[in-house]
Amino acid sequence: MFISKRCHCFSKLSKCCCNSKYTERLSKDLGLLSVKSRLDILFLLNDKSHCVCDLMSHTDLSQSLISHHLADLTDAGLVKRKREGKFIDFSLTFKGKQFLEALLLMILNKKGGGKIYESQ
Repeated sequence: MFISKRCHCFSKLSKCCCNSKYTERLSKDLGLLSVKSRLDILFLLNDKSHCVCDLMSHTDLSQSLISHHLADLTDAGLVKRKREGKFIDFSLTFKGKQFLEALLLMILNKKGGGKIYESQ
């Protein structure tokens, strides 16, 4: 039987313990976002939807690498796609917007509420 001395829980499934499926999914999503180019893509999609060719012009990434990152972000539920003629526009999902907002809040709190982008 599981008994925690500090929180007095009698089960690993109590409210103070996180669901392992939730933490596993969160770990995968955070691992996905640990790649700088994926974060660059998310920040670009935060402003408006873009097609792959637009993302290529905003970054130094190849078409195949952008497509690969977008596929991973789509599989994670952070990005959605919408066909517009011969182009596919990508934009953030609600989950993607939440993740980006949470990351920005962490950055702002870490820097004491200052600007995120500083000119160098």
